[in-house]
Amino acid sequence: MDENKLKLTSSEIGTLWGEYVNGTMTDVVNRYMVSIIEDESIKAIFEDAITTFEKQKNQIVTFLENDGFPIPIGFTESDLFKGKPRLFTDIFCLNYLHIMTLHGLLGHSTALAVSVRKDLRYFYDSCDNDAKKMYHQTIELLLEKGNFQRDPLFYPAKNPEYISSKDFADGFFGKGRKLAATEIISISLNLKKNIMAKTLSIAFSQVAQTKETRKFLTDSEKTADQQIKAFSKIMQADNLPVPKSWETEVTTSTASPFSDKLMLYHIGFLFQAAQNYHGAGLASSMRVDLVTAYEGTILKNLMVTKKWFDLMVENKWLEQPPLAPNRKEIAKEV
Repeated sequence: MDENKLKLTSSEIGTLWGEYVNGTMTDVVNRYMVSIIEDESIKAIFEDAITTFEKQKNQIVTFLENDGFPIPIGFTESDLFKGKPRLFTDIFCLNYLHIMTLHGLLGHSTALAVSVRKDLRYFYDSCDNDAKKMYHQTIELLLEKGNFQRDPLFYPAKNPEYISSKDFADGFFGKGRKLAATEIISISLNLKKNIMAKTLSIAFSQVAQTKETRKFLTDSEKTADQQIKAFSKIMQADNLPVPKSWETEVTTSTASPFSDKLMLYHIGFLFQAAQNYHGAGLASSMRVDLVTAYEGTILKNLMVTKKWFDLMVENKWLEQPPLAPNRKEIAKEV
């Protein structure tokens, strides 16, 4: 059997559709950032990211067209307003690329895991390799510039130990216990992602063109800030450092380089993607206060994404993904 002649499955179509829409969104932002970046070493990485996605985009189009599916609208040059003043510093742009690369790594891995066709598996394998290369490049440059904050350091115990008391799950009442290294993985990662979501919400709210979009962005900034404070408090209670904020990396410009559609979609994407990471954090938490914090965060994010969905639909900005056949409607047409 020629695997490459197999029809795309619903999951494979879904991953290609998502990769196209989310990829074109990030590509528009990257194209703006490369136009304002002054540091040549940072600009070079963005130019590489733009070239890499253009190659991936062309392949996605080929996959969809060969199976007769329409190409998503996604985001285009019409969502980029050229010649606008700088909205972000060079360092924020580099941090942005690093965080979005992390999202890309997760997306490519998920897509690979649900792909059966050989050509599609090899495509996502190459996408994953591209993302890993970008991941290494962004970290090395952030380290070189002294702007990468590593996670807290622990000191080694003398011997491995088993959990000996049910108090291990008690982080809020009674004696409690210190955070485990396995719990800090998600706390630190979620903090970094919330910090970026807050910073983008601040920047986008400055330049949004409609009152409704501006209000949503202002509300999303407050939500992200509440979550940052909740997890920072847990870290600081154990005398552990938290990642620094990036608000000062946003200029005072009020001229928008992006369409409201793109800015609103971007923030919604970050809150939706965060649910994966919050869910992973919840699953790895063994302290009651952490479980409570994650549950509250997940619930709040659901409320934010509901408002986001309503606003996107109201403005006819939310593109519909491919749907399963409606057999009842088809039967009516016979």
